[in-house]
Amino acid sequence: MSKEKSYPEQHRSIGALLRIPFQYLAQEVYGQLARSGHGEVRASHSVVFRYILPEGSRITELAERAGITKQSMAALVAHLEIHGYVRVEADPIDGRAKRVVLTKQGELVQREALRLSREVEKQWARLIGEKEMIRLRQLLEKLYDKLEVRV
Repeated sequence: MSKEKSYPEQHRSIGALLRIPFQYLAQEVYGQLARSGHGEVRASHSVVFRYILPEGSRITELAERAGITKQSMAALVAHLEIHGYVRVEADPIDGRAKRVVLTKQGELVQREALRLSREVEKQWARLIGEKEMIRLRQLLEKLYDKLEVRV
């Protein structure tokens, strides 16, 4: 009979331990963006801002990086385009293809979301201590590096 290794906080799944802090982060960042006049930008749009390249990206590339369908990504992009955060233009390499590019307003929101995310990280450091926050970040960076090649 094989014995499974026991973890001290087994009643909380690793998913919950990751999800709750992520949900808090998203609420803080996108809530503050809304309060500063960008209420059309929701947490679901983060995949566009996270994966778009500085020179722009095709919808298919964005969808692949985000792990969602082209149709879902196209809907997110269409919403952001209507509200002036991105523009869709002909791809300079392949005129038949379209490229999504951040507008100045989109670049501003991208920078602001990153700044707000750093602010949340500072809040967490005050909650758990600077040394613990550094350790948490180091462990998450290590896990990210190990898993990134698989995703």
